[in-house]
Amino acid sequence: MSEKTILVWFRNDLRIHDNEILLEATRKADKILPVYCFDPFYFKQNLSGNPKTGNLRARFLLESVANLRKNLKKIGGELVIRIGNPAEILPQLADEYQVNEVYHHREVAHEETEISEQVETTLWKIKLNLKHFIGHTLYHKEDLPFPIKDIPDSFAVFKKKVERDSNVRPCTATPENIVTPEITDAGELPDLKQLGLDEPFDDPRSENRFVGGEDEALNQLDSFFINNSHILIGKKGAQINLSKLSPWIALGCISLRQVYWEVIKYQQLNNTHYPGLLLDLLWRDYFRFMFKKHGQKFIATKDSTDAADVAVNQDELFESWKNGDTGFALVDAIMHELNATGYINNSNRQVVAGFLVKELNVDWKKGAAYFEEKLIDYSPASNWGNWAFIAGANDARESRYNITSIQITEQNTKNDYIDTWLPATKSDDYQAFSAGIVLK
Repeated sequence: MSEKTILVWFRNDLRIHDNEILLEATRKADKILPVYCFDPFYFKQNLSGNPKTGNLRARFLLESVANLRKNLKKIGGELVIRIGNPAEILPQLADEYQVNEVYHHREVAHEETEISEQVETTLWKIKLNLKHFIGHTLYHKEDLPFPIKDIPDSFAVFKKKVERDSNVRPCTATPENIVTPEITDAGELPDLKQLGLDEPFDDPRSENRFVGGEDEALNQLDSFFINNSHILIGKKGAQINLSKLSPWIALGCISLRQVYWEVIKYQQLNNTHYPGLLLDLLWRDYFRFMFKKHGQKFIATKDSTDAADVAVNQDELFESWKNGDTGFALVDAIMHELNATGYINNSNRQVVAGFLVKELNVDWKKGAAYFEEKLIDYSPASNWGNWAFIAGANDARESRYNITSIQITEQNTKNDYIDTWLPATKSDDYQAFSAGIVLK
């Protein structure tokens, strides 16, 4: 009997722990061909002429892929790295290594699903199947108490029914050993220059230098529970769990399930609760399922007249916003931090997003696209879904469940944060601003 080879197409699941497609491939095949493609689509220029993926996120991605290759080697495998269109590369590799089937994790946002469809079409032409797995959510869609088409649009109802009637599956086992075919050319990891990007500057004012990879994700998770260094007190004394895991979650260096079960473990050991972190995980599920249910309609404007309700000089206002030159000290400081580091916390995303949409009357999609370019932790469903919430573009808003409980009601220009990120304040007058929903 001939040997069976499965190609595992890594995308936003750059880990060996709790990775169902990797484990399932080891069970079903004699040999595994792990592959990662650096798709030029994600490094092209956006409508504003800037890179679709900024250099800070690109560096984090490179580090994550390098760490995946290292961890695969530890269990006997090798990661094949290529630069190019996966719809062209994967069939070529499949032919070269006599692959019998291709595994990947299903995506939900339209750009990612279009790429999957292109790959599926080209594989079908050579009589190969692209098998889809569900691995980016906390709750598996098969375990939801309703079919996708009947998922409640209200987050409050979704949360209540899912927590009452569904369970989170245990993490899948980590393969102890994998066998890859004899690789003739594993491929070199590209550098930023090859991706059309400059080396980023690490701003000394930043408290964090996010390093990509599963190893760093696990270290960050351990650090969160050991020293509780990311806990803030929000409105009315509510505890906000700022795990800062989002960059690793976005690339799948760690799964939501692994985070969840670590939370449960520490709650039982220490009788300490992490409601903010668990709520964040559920919001991520909700946005992915909303995109699965509605597609692009989830972020479509409810009323066509809303799209035209923007400032006449919105382009000028948008430029002042993204450059941190609005004259509002806190807004400007936050944007300076975002531009310098690629990361701002959730409460600050609330402030600047709400300010752009509600105070400056700028089209929210401009802000969402800018966040896509800048954020290290960019995730399509969470980013675009959250911005749509801010703009009121869909009917899913729930005042009972803000995405985080932090509310900024008043703040003086003379504080450490603004002094750090906007040392030359233009005015001593700070105009307080509070939006109702926070971005993830």
